[in-house]
Amino acid sequence: MRSADSQIVMATPSTNRKRNTRSSLAERHPKPTPRLDAPDLYLNPHLSLLAFQRRVLEEAQNPSTPLLERVKFLSILGSNMDEFFMVRVAGLWQQIETRTTEISMDGRSPSEQLELIRHEVTNIMSELYRLWREDLVPDLRAEGIYILRTDELNPQQKTEVDDYFKRAVYPVLTPLAVDQSRPFPHISNLSLNIAAAVSNGDGVERFARIKVPDSLPQLLPVPSEAGELAFVWLEDAIRCNLRLLFPEMEILNAHMFHVTRDAELAIQELETDDLLESVQEAVWRRRFRDAVRLQVDTSMPQRLVEILTTNLELDQNDVYRCDGPLDLSRVRALLTIDRPSLKDKPFIASFPKGFPATPSSDIFAIISEGDVLMHYPYESFQPVVDFLRAAANDPNVLAIKMTLYRVGKNSPIVEALLEAIQNGKQVAVLVELKARFDEESNIEWAQKLEREGVHVVYGLPGLKVHAKVAMVVRREGDRIRRYLHLGTGNYNPVTARIYTDLGLFTCNEEIGEDVSDLFNHLTGYSAKKAYRKLLVAPHSIRSGLERLIHAEMERHKEHGDGHLIFKMNALEDAGMVRLLYEASQAGVQIDLIVRGVCVLRPGVPGLSETIRVRSIIGRFLEHSRIYYFHNGGEELIYVGSADLMPRNLNRRVEILFPIESGRLVRRLRDRILEKYLEDEAGARIMQSDGTYTRAEPNGRRLLSAQSWFLRHES
Repeated sequence: MRSADSQIVMATPSTNRKRNTRSSLAERHPKPTPRLDAPDLYLNPHLSLLAFQRRVLEEAQNPSTPLLERVKFLSILGSNMDEFFMVRVAGLWQQIETRTTEISMDGRSPSEQLELIRHEVTNIMSELYRLWREDLVPDLRAEGIYILRTDELNPQQKTEVDDYFKRAVYPVLTPLAVDQSRPFPHISNLSLNIAAAVSNGDGVERFARIKVPDSLPQLLPVPSEAGELAFVWLEDAIRCNLRLLFPEMEILNAHMFHVTRDAELAIQELETDDLLESVQEAVWRRRFRDAVRLQVDTSMPQRLVEILTTNLELDQNDVYRCDGPLDLSRVRALLTIDRPSLKDKPFIASFPKGFPATPSSDIFAIISEGDVLMHYPYESFQPVVDFLRAAANDPNVLAIKMTLYRVGKNSPIVEALLEAIQNGKQVAVLVELKARFDEESNIEWAQKLEREGVHVVYGLPGLKVHAKVAMVVRREGDRIRRYLHLGTGNYNPVTARIYTDLGLFTCNEEIGEDVSDLFNHLTGYSAKKAYRKLLVAPHSIRSGLERLIHAEMERHKEHGDGHLIFKMNALEDAGMVRLLYEASQAGVQIDLIVRGVCVLRPGVPGLSETIRVRSIIGRFLEHSRIYYFHNGGEELIYVGSADLMPRNLNRRVEILFPIESGRLVRRLRDRILEKYLEDEAGARIMQSDGTYTRAEPNGRRLLSAQSWFLRHES
């Protein structure tokens, strides 16, 4: 096996020498051409996603990361694992129960995949809880931040906890007994619960369930010494006071459990006349879908586990014992602690040159002078808000059209749209109601916009609208001009500060015409499939990328300089993987920057020798998608909302837009992609077996792309 350092060198940006080395490698060692549909050429997507969770865990384990940032990564991992079960594991169970078994691209049945998932999840969770108990809790204590057990409370702290329980917690709780007249209660998804065994002295053990309210703080502050902070978990405060819930009963034991349910929406769109009503109903039904995971504390007696598994209709293999507080995503409450020394150094995002600090119609003049590329979070998202606010107040603006996928709470984007409608503009918005886990929020926004007179479209039958696009139609003299913002991320100022994304301001006429055609498709009955500049899924992204990859292969056969650089969140589409294998067999150099799932095996002799795959994990969530084609020096770059996954290419409305300004092409290639390919600090290099290695410092300082961007882009 090659050393990590040698792999890092081969993954850095290309030179002619490196390209020739890769090409000659295949010539000197010809291998039989493998069948590209062979299962052993593909990694399992679910296990690949768990490999990503391991990389997140590594960030929480890294002692050089500020302490509260390590806590943040632990919280993220907890949330990620919840979603993994709600979506991925639930999907496998659906296949088994409906007997529509699909063999995965790596040749495994759903049952075989579930067995492998259980093993890997058990290992990850074991490491996660060891990290919490043995590293993070002691390190927090060393910094004067205490997460106390109830047996560690001093008398003053115990009195404070008991008083808070009586005052604020007790009135909220509803203990639910289970007996002949009272059936086992519904356990809602992701709820934290106490399973209590009680007796009235007759020797009969009785079961009761108490839900830990998620409407209250999960970590309760208790009195502490000056300069210190102390907390106790809410569930521990409840367990200490169970006698008040069950007076004159003996508390035999009380143990925690946490249930995860299938959270995929089942919407029969073709059978409904009202998509909004269908999504609302599906969100309500989600609470009652099948359980897919039961987490319990390590000391829960097996008889209680059996009561839970029997009533939740789970197998013992679906039970995960956790040595620590359940639902560790709740440790995110610690991130509100005001201890700058324990967090990443704050930074101020920059504004693009020439952009005004306050909303102004000058923004249109700036865009008309040339395309503007925004690199979030290093550059501020505020110009996007200002763009819409300027449009709302500019008397020459006639209409605003945009898509909304996830917008967050108290959205300034929505406020700008409401301001526009009040000023007499025509406003049309497509709100994607089926944005996973944001359905309820999007329903609220859609209804608010509609009440104010905005033309609201609730997605398309059978498709999610994932494209990120806003268009302002402006009268300028005797002509109409379209001003556009196209992006890789959501119109959400909060995530724009923690996700890396790209946005383009342009008034390119052909792209503007394409966007008009796209909105006519989204809001009307236009069946247009071919566009001038844009690649639009589900019709032309796959075919467009295939055409461009084939062109690079042909170019390489003649000139030997083929090079692809693709940056994305996930590579999970078997057809695109096969094509990349073909391009590698043709000798094209391929650098893939894939944050999460990657089912392609790089570096396999005779198959993917010229492919290098890296995943970058760091302070910010890598979210931008960039598709680079060397094209003999006439470089082509597409940016947009689509990953190379079947859902993005086949079942969503996505766009990839070209970067046509030579200045911006150079910035993307030489500053942004170059730094990602040089990154050794945050990058993990993928091996052909699906494992990842990191560069060894060996006394040198490793480059971090995100740190470089903070210094040079913000």
